[in-house]
Amino acid sequence: MTTIKNFEDLNAWQKARELAGYVYSLTRKEKISRDFGLRNQIQEAAGSVMHNIAEGFESGYDPEFARFLKMARRSAAEVQSELYLALDAGYITQEELKKAYELAVDDKKLINGMISYLSKSG
Repeated sequence: MTTIKNFEDLNAWQKARELAGYVYSLTRKEKISRDFGLRNQIQEAAGSVMHNIAEGFESGYDPEFARFLKMARRSAAEVQSELYLALDAGYITQEELKKAYELAVDDKKLINGMISYLSKSG
């Protein structure tokens, strides 16, 4: 098995980056961009997914990495919840919610796989 040397090579981090990019594109829309609280909260949660994966990877210690992966997974769930606020406020469409929600689902699957791998290897 190939050893991953950089967090950027992790599929979960790459998917988290994609999620964050999409969330940022949504928050540039006129209506949501003016709701500073929701805009900032969803941006921070989306960024937190990728940041926690990177930070945990750099710890170099599997139990610590798993702890950060769990935080990343929680942040992805927070993004999903905030998407509903944006939808209910009329800031995004159902299609936009679905795309972002699915990116978060896909990332949580990758994160769960990494957590499972780390728990078996430790």
